[in-house]
Amino acid sequence: MPHPTRRPGERPVRRLGALLVASLLAGACSGGPTGAPGAGVAHTASSGPPGAVRTASSGPPGAAPTVLLGVDVPFLTALVAHNQRTLEIVHLSEGRLVDPELRTLAAAVAATEADELRTARTWLRAAGRPTSGGHDHHGHADAADLARLREAAPADVDRVLRTVLVEHQRAAADLARAHRAVGGSAPVRALADRVARSRTAQAELLAAGAVR
Repeated sequence: MPHPTRRPGERPVRRLGALLVASLLAGACSGGPTGAPGAGVAHTASSGPPGAVRTASSGPPGAAPTVLLGVDVPFLTALVAHNQRTLEIVHLSEGRLVDPELRTLAAAVAATEADELRTARTWLRAAGRPTSGGHDHHGHADAADLARLREAAPADVDRVLRTVLVEHQRAAADLARAHRAVGGSAPVRALADRVARSRTAQAELLAAGAVR
């Protein structure tokens, strides 16, 4: 039986955050060959700091990282998977929400995360990395949650969306804070900071609406 003071899904989310920190640190410290799991090391004299992957980015200074550090890659890959799941959640609720404020919030969430998804994929693609990957959704927005939202009765859709999305956004905030804690390139840290702040605010709005 869950502890009465624990948020639903909190333990899996914290475990996911701990696993991300471990994988980020492993990627930063790995001395393995390029292409080894978690390595992300370009062994050339001009490749930048240890653990770096140079991208083919062009454009105004600061618009995108010219180098992805080893810790950036797993974060961006996890963000891609997370945002894809968010868009799937919002899509399942389209045309079914009753609360106009919740409809507005869901639309804003989708717009924000679609933009982040394009950014993360662009940076990964420029670094020659896969633009999709696995992400453990156990405990938040997993297949059972999606089925529950898909099959919700009209009167229950708002409540189920809030329940599913609030834990999903809290998990994203945890992922972003984990990345901030281990460093990374400045543009990716800035993205992680925006993700942490926006998901925290969104989770608060979703939770507040649930108790109105």
